[in-house]
Amino acid sequence: MEKIASFTIDHTILPCGMYVSRVDGDIVTYDIRCRRPNVEAVIENGAIHTVEHLFATFVRNTPLSSGVIYFGPMGCRTGFYFLVRSSDINHEQAIEMTKQAFDFIAAYEGEIPGVSPEECGNYREHDLAGAKKEAKKMAEVMKTVTVKSLKYPEK
Repeated sequence: MEKIASFTIDHTILPCGMYVSRVDGDIVTYDIRCRRPNVEAVIENGAIHTVEHLFATFVRNTPLSSGVIYFGPMGCRTGFYFLVRSSDINHEQAIEMTKQAFDFIAAYEGEIPGVSPEECGNYREHDLAGAKKEAKKMAEVMKTVTVKSLKYPEK
């Protein structure tokens, strides 16, 4: 079998940041890397789940929401994938949405959206304090992200 694109990235040199993981037609997949793979501890389940709920809710309530396809955690729990339509959202806008989403999460107070047995398949496992801590860290990282920095580092 052929190796999938995400397995060709050298995870030993991958810093926290935002990268273009792949482009499929007009679908851009962004790799939002919150932890250094195999160096830092992974994100706790409750925190990653809450970031997912808050980030997805935030971006789907922006003027560019029609271009948002998906936001969710990586299986390795070191970050998230954010998929958008490039015909609706360009790189600059995706970066800005991501910055705003992490700022929103870092400051969020109140009930987590979509946390009931009817709305969520694992509604008991959330951690708002942990999500806010992750978001605060990523808000700092996002201050350095530019269109030029969206390319994965090379050895």
